[in-house]
Amino acid sequence: MKTNVLVAEIGSTTTVVNAFDGVNGTCPKFLGQGQAPTSVLEGDVNIGLKGAIDDLKRNLNVEEIEYDELIATSSAAGGLRMTVHGLVYDMTVRAAKEAALGAGANIKQITSGRLRRTDIKKLQEINPNIILIAGGVDYGERDTAIENAEKIADLDLDVPVIYAGNIENQEEIKLIFENTKSKLYIVDNVYPKIDQLNIEPTRRVIQDVFEEHIIHAPGMTKVREMVNGPIIPTPGAVMLASKLLREELGDLITLDVGGATTDLHSVTEGSEEISRILISPEPMAKRTVEGDLGVYVNMRNVVDRIGKDELISTLNISKEELDSLIENHKPIPSTDLERSFVEELALEAVLTAVDRHAGKLRHLYGPNGKKTVAEGKDLTNVKYIVGTGGALTRLPNRINIMKQIALSNKGNSLYPNKEAKILVDNKYIMASLGVLSKRYAEAALSLLKKSLEIQ
Repeated sequence: MKTNVLVAEIGSTTTVVNAFDGVNGTCPKFLGQGQAPTSVLEGDVNIGLKGAIDDLKRNLNVEEIEYDELIATSSAAGGLRMTVHGLVYDMTVRAAKEAALGAGANIKQITSGRLRRTDIKKLQEINPNIILIAGGVDYGERDTAIENAEKIADLDLDVPVIYAGNIENQEEIKLIFENTKSKLYIVDNVYPKIDQLNIEPTRRVIQDVFEEHIIHAPGMTKVREMVNGPIIPTPGAVMLASKLLREELGDLITLDVGGATTDLHSVTEGSEEISRILISPEPMAKRTVEGDLGVYVNMRNVVDRIGKDELISTLNISKEELDSLIENHKPIPSTDLERSFVEELALEAVLTAVDRHAGKLRHLYGPNGKKTVAEGKDLTNVKYIVGTGGALTRLPNRINIMKQIALSNKGNSLYPNKEAKILVDNKYIMASLGVLSKRYAEAALSLLKKSLEIQ
């Protein structure tokens, strides 16, 4: 059997391979899917890749699969581990953080101001895939970023460094890293002027650097023997797909409830009304990741948030039955009660993630009376709520879970309204289509609309 493209999603525990054909034409097709355990711990991710392709062959009932390209997303080997170092937390640091998260990074350290000895020690322990240095608006403060760069250069780490700060420092930064092991990338300032974000150039470079250096991660050294196209972080691929879909449909959010984390991607400029009273700027494309909200690895955190008494009442079960559900919790539920339990976990994860992501209205009181201001991301213009990931593509009540977002608004939160339409990534291929869009944007959009059942 011959096909155009295989897309591998190399996760921390499972590797999934999706097959697509006709990506150069007007009728691209999703052919099928295979999966196998990820083999990072065995020192060679290709073992899991080959296993997933073998599973795909069985599912398609073919003996061999020939393909032109194999491209990939990856969250294996810890995903894209980054540290971010800026000047003022609410300005350059936040801008750099938004760029890193939007690219799909797993941020392990954020610092503002001059790096301390404890910061340096933690940075060495983290051993990140990429270090991002920012600081100072263009032609503004220079010394902090230079001092931080010198301290990081003195470590002589074999880690790529991206500089996205005051453009006056660029030549100085080049000299600082000239004779170090760190490969340096110079990017436009993420915060060139007060209240102006410029995160897209940095976001793109982060993904390019990840692709160049991921092959050095444990277990990934042989990945280029099989993968002959782009490799980007899985959350970054979901963001790419979300941005592609927004161009076609309008403002949207994408929710991905996983076993360990819950990601929320919003692609919206918000309303003009809210933008006029916004305290500080927000990026059009924003990602937040909630590391404490998951329906498997972090299940107990979510149970604690809901409360055992509430779960007993909602599920209409005894304390012993709930304790049994918790003790014997599986990655994939198999009974009606297990599915209902996971639905309650997913609902709590969704509502909490949206509440943390969305902005709020605040009332300030002064000599001239009450003044209303907005802080955070405005989701009121969102027209579509998209569900991807295992929970929101497979649970029976997935649509109702997402409908609860608008209903849960307490009045001062900048949530999507009740008119927002619910879409489900039924084929669970959104991340694959995000990386596919880097080369075949029209095909990726067509396949995504089919998975979402958009005519």
